[in-house]
Formats: sequence, structure tokens, C-alpha cells
Amino acid sequence: MKGPKLRFFSVSLTALLLITSSGLVFGGWYLKRVEETVTAKFEGKKWPLPSKVYSDSYLLYVGINLQLDDVWEKLRRLGYHRTTSQPKSKGEYRYQKPAGLLEIYLRDFVYPTEPFKGFPVRISLQGTVIGKIENGATGEEIFSLELEPELVTGLYDRIWQERRVVKLSEVPPLMTKAILAIEDERFYHHYGIDPVALLRAVWVNLRSGGVVQGGSTLTQQLMKNFFLSDERSLSRKAKEAIMALIAERKYSKDEILENYLNEIYLGQKGSQGIFGVWEAAQFYFSKPMSDLTVGETALIAGLIRAPNRLSPYRSVDDATKRRNVVLAKLLDDRVISRPQYETALRETLPRRDLIKVTNDAPFYVDYLRRELAEIYSNDELTAEGLGIFTSLDLHLERIAERALAEGLQKLEETYAGLRRKAEDDHLEGAMIVLRPQTGEIKAMVGGRSYQKSQFNRVFQSKRQPGSVFKPLVYLAALMSSAEGGKKFTPVTMLEDSPFTWSYDGQEWQPGNYNDEYFGAVTFRRALEKSMNSATARLARDVGIRRISDLAHRLGIQSPLPAVPSLSLGAAEVTPLEVAVAFATLANNGVRTRPLAVKQVMDVNGRVLEKRDVRVEKVLSPQMAFMMNYLLKGVLDRGTGELARRWGFTRPAAGKTGTTNDFKDAWFVGYTPDLLAVVWVGFDGQSKLGLSGAQAALPIWTEFMKRATAGTPVTDFVPPPGIKIVDIDPLSGQLATPNCPYVLREAFPEGDEPTGTCPLHPGGALQAPRFN
Repeated sequence: MKGPKLRFFSVSLTALLLITSSGLVFGGWYLKRVEETVTAKFEGKKWPLPSKVYSDSYLLYVGINLQLDDVWEKLRRLGYHRTTSQPKSKGEYRYQKPAGLLEIYLRDFVYPTEPFKGFPVRISLQGTVIGKIENGATGEEIFSLELEPELVTGLYDRIWQERRVVKLSEVPPLMTKAILAIEDERFYHHYGIDPVALLRAVWVNLRSGGVVQGGSTLTQQLMKNFFLSDERSLSRKAKEAIMALIAERKYSKDEILENYLNEIYLGQKGSQGIFGVWEAAQFYFSKPMSDLTVGETALIAGLIRAPNRLSPYRSVDDATKRRNVVLAKLLDDRVISRPQYETALRETLPRRDLIKVTNDAPFYVDYLRRELAEIYSNDELTAEGLGIFTSLDLHLERIAERALAEGLQKLEETYAGLRRKAEDDHLEGAMIVLRPQTGEIKAMVGGRSYQKSQFNRVFQSKRQPGSVFKPLVYLAALMSSAEGGKKFTPVTMLEDSPFTWSYDGQEWQPGNYNDEYFGAVTFRRALEKSMNSATARLARDVGIRRISDLAHRLGIQSPLPAVPSLSLGAAEVTPLEVAVAFATLANNGVRTRPLAVKQVMDVNGRVLEKRDVRVEKVLSPQMAFMMNYLLKGVLDRGTGELARRWGFTRPAAGKTGTTNDFKDAWFVGYTPDLLAVVWVGFDGQSKLGLSGAQAALPIWTEFMKRATAGTPVTDFVPPPGIKIVDIDPLSGQLATPNCPYVLREAFPEGDEPTGTCPLHPGGALQAPRFN
């Protein structure tokens, strides 16, 4: 070999060596990178665990009048299944109408206080009223019980992967054997890839003329799920095989199997993906894995190939056929006996409706996230598996959403001028529902449609409250009397006529609706009929600064300009602020902080945070009762009396609200136990042209009728120091037997009238005294 040929050979050999060396270096680098990737997954955090938002629990107690249709719907949403025989498994119930007997087998649930172990209960009904509750297992009488909270939604990043991570030791041996038998029977005999299974799959596929069997090992499946896409290509399969070999070299078979049992996708529940065998047992059978039958275990193992196509929620027949294939395999492998096999074949899969988690309270959840974001990062909220327990009552939430949507639609149908063609200028509304004693936010509807607008008008929209603000003027007047100022009582005469209020070199002239004035009227009448001029005169006597300070004490946080028009609600506040202020009245002068989040629990069941009810006494109970008693008259005789004609008959207090420019319509109303605020208007400040009684009151009435149905009727109880007497409403003096109309009126003790009615002379009526 001479000259050019020798040089060519030398160059070629050098090039070949360089290429080979480079390939080896690159291959080594590539393998190291792949190994680092596999190691990071196995030894780091494997799965993001979404936080779960739960509603408040549902209390059943002796004496409650059940709305049975609502109870059935509650049980359905919780995933309970109705049976015709006595419930024997957790998550089942039976109702025997002739016997008046409701039997429920309660499920396990991890509460923030302590884990709850489910047990059977027997509830005896007298009509629709609970007469007795018994522990079905022991016969012990109990007086109340809780149905577990509903899952409202999850807080997650991009994809909701629902899984409970379990140890391999927590998985029943039959489950692992069934999965290995049907997915990778040689799992403990290969090193990540299985040439025997691969050749068998090639042979079967060639004979069938299509792909009917795969050759991937369980380890390869895990690598694909952990790192790769579903793309069918040789490069992806090669990478999958390399990763499988690396995983098998570094980790034990049990570690790989445990990861697989937690990783595997097993179905879909709306936006929730069901991952892992623990979650599958709950999703398909509402029971822990330890309680699964042989047939149920086989079904879960059989779903791995095509969980959505083979789901019993989609097709009981297809699911049963697939289960039977797994059972036959288990019998052939002698994992189960012939009697076990035949018993499992006879198991029938119940046809059940798929209950999806749809987030029925999106405005509430948005409000919740804002609160939580003050303490928890987005990563903690979307990946740490927190359990967030709230005050939300989903039953009240659905009633509120329906009342608002139907009420706004009816307004548009009744008043053609309210209809708008522009998508961003539709008639809007909001509703907030509170429990006055605790401040718990039970429902929140921030707008007509969350899909169209996520703007939450309950706490993000500041609007003028109009006449809703007036009760604070009257309360300030009553308190002024108690503090030694000018004396005002419900029968004090006020002047309702035009006047000019001069202040800071300016003049303001309040006007009544339709320029109609009533002259001398009682304190009560001026409030019940929402008279602007009389209210403004009262505010002038009391002082705007005093009224503004009182509003802040009650719970208004927005700035309130100390100008005369404040007395008629010419300041901007949110519906939530209005709710807090009036809840203070309903709660006997004790202000509560709005409470949405009650407890936060970590993924291991440890309580991270417990938010207690926070209260502060800001009014005497006597002053609070006086205002509640006055505001009851708004519904009985005043601007809110249409609620009575529409069928709401319970004792309640409230106030309509209309702004002078008719851009905002309000109603706030409450019983001692439940308060709701409704606002109606246009986001763009277009003129509504309707009063609070026309636009907001109908929505409030429909909500309250349904929300209070079946609950005990309660009234505001006068505290010591209040005296209730019968008076003549025209004269304001003690009523006589000759008075044609008698009104029972409340007074601070010592302020009640002592003279009898001069308009209808006669002896005074006897009035009760409350101490």
C-alpha cells in the first residue's frame, strides 16, 4: 500500500475512529442525561396533587323537616347509591315510604377534626320530619349526624389528576396479581424489556392482520406515562426501552410496581382524571380497596387497556366482558379458585349515573382563592394536595344562582327597555348569603353567568347603596338618644317636606320619589316608606360624621364622604359590605368577620389552619333589636310588603334600596338565621329605571322562600330593657279599645309613651312586658 492509497486509508481510519469515539461520547452523555431524568422522577416529587375545595357538611337532626327531593339530590351528588334491600356497603341507602324509614350506610371521611368511620344509620320519619335517628349496627340513639362535605372543585395547574398515593403494602395482593396477570405476567422475570412478550405480540399481530396485543412491559408503560407522549414511533419506543432498563437497574421491582399502581390512568370524571388503584376503587365502587370483591378487583385491572371505552359508566356490557377476561386469566393462573371464579362471574355491575364535579360555585371559589393566596403560594395550592373546608352550602348556592338568573330574565321579559344586544352590556346582578351569627358565607353569586364574565360583583363592584343606607341614619338617631342627645323613638314625629341643607358653602336639596311629600310622619313610617326628605332632616339633626362612623363600626370598609347626600346612600360600597353591616344588626349588635375558609388540611390529614369565628360587639342588643323591629315593618307595611303577597311569610327584617338616578336596585333582608343581599343593575352604569322593590325584592323573595323551606320558624327576641306596647300609629300614644288600628311597638324601657291616644279616647290596652 503506497502513496495516495496509504494516506486515504489513514484518513479514513482516523475519521472512523473519531466518529466512533464521538458516538460513544455522545451515547454516554445521552445515557447519563436519561438516567438523571429517571432518577429525578423516582426520587423527587412524582405527582402534583391538586387541592380539593369542600362545601360545608350537611346536618341531619331530630326535628328537622326534610325536603326529601333535596335529600335525594344531596345523596346522589355525594355518590350514594339507592338500593331496594337493606344497605350493606358504605355509600348505599334505602327509603321505605310506607314505613317512614330512611337507611343510610355512611362512608368514611377524613375531617379536619378527626377521621370518621362510616356506619349504618336508621332514620325514622314522621311525614317528612325526623323523629328518631339510630346507629344501625348498635341500636344506639343519636340526635344528629353529618353527611360528608361535597367536593366542589379542585385547584390545579392545567390538568386535574385525582389520585391518592398508597404504599404497595396497602394494595390488596389480589389487585397486584390481577394487574400483573393481565398487563405483565413476566414482570418479576425480565429486566425492563421482555423479548418473549415482544415476540409473542409480533406473532399475534401478524396472524390477526392488525395490532391487537402490545409487547410493552409494565416498566415500559410506567416510563411512557412518566416521561413520554402517546406518539407511536420507533424513536419513542427506543427511549422508553432505555428508560425501562435504567429504572430496572436502579430500583427494585416493588418500587417500580408501587409507582405504577399510583400512576396508572383509570378513567375520567368530568374534568377529573382518575389515577391510581385507590382512586379507581372509590370512583367505580365507592369503597376502599380492602373491601373490593374478586369481580370488582378484576374489573379495575381490566380497565387499564382502555379505561374510558371499557368504563361501566359508559357500557356495563363491555365492562363485564372485559372483567370476565381477567377472571378467566386469574383462574388459568390459579390465582383464584373455581368457586371464587364462578361467584365473581355472577356479580352484576350496577348501572350508575356518572356524577361529575362541575364547580357549581365558581364565584365563591374565586373569592376563596384570593383569600388563600394571602397565605399560600400558587404551587402550594395546585400541587400539595391541600384539603380546603369552607362555609359554602351548595344547596343554598344553587337556589341563589337559579333565583338570580330567573329573576333577571323575568325582568328583561317584563321591561323591554332592559334588554341589550351588546354582550358586555346585559342586565346584571349579584347575591351574597351570610349566616349572621357566625359570618359564614353560605352562598355567593357574583354575576349572571360566570362563563361570560368572571367579574365578581359581590366584592369587586362598588355601587351606591341608595336607600339601603337609610337604616344607619335611623340607628344613629336611636343611639344618639341613648347617649344623651336629642331623643328619638319609633313614634317621634319627623317632617317630610322639601328643604335645603346648607353645608361648607354649598346647598343640597333632597327630593322624594315623584316629588310626593307626606308632612308630619312617625319615625317608623318614614323608614318603612323610605322617605328621602324626612330621612335627610333626621341625618342633619344627628350629624353626618356620627352616621359615617357608625357605618364603619357595623362593617362598611369603603371610604364614606361626610356630605349630606351620604344619608341617602350617595357613597360606593360592595354588596359584601352591606351584608356584613346588616348581619351585625341580625346578630344582636355583634359584628362577625365574613368566613369562607374554615379549615385547611395537608395531604396527610394534619390541620394547617383553622379559622375561628371572629366577633366584636359594636352595638347594644337593645339598639340592634330596635332596628330589627323597625325593619320588620318594611316587609309588613312598607316598601318591601310585596314579599308578603308573593308568599314569604316568615318573620324577617329588610330594606329596599334605590339610587336617585335609578342606576342601582337593592334589597337586603334577613331572618335571625339567614341574611341575603341582592343587587341589580348594569356594569356600564346605564339607567335601570326600576326601584329595589321592583328589581331586587322579587329575586330575594324567591331565594328566601326556597332557602328557608323546612327550617324552624324563628323571630327576633327582645332583650332585657325593651318594652313592647300597643300604640295607635296615628297619634303615637298608647292604644285604647276604640282605636281602629293598633300597632305593637318596641321602645327602650322608660321611653315608651305614657299617655293614651287622644284621637280615640278610652282606657289603655294591656301590653306585655319582655324582660
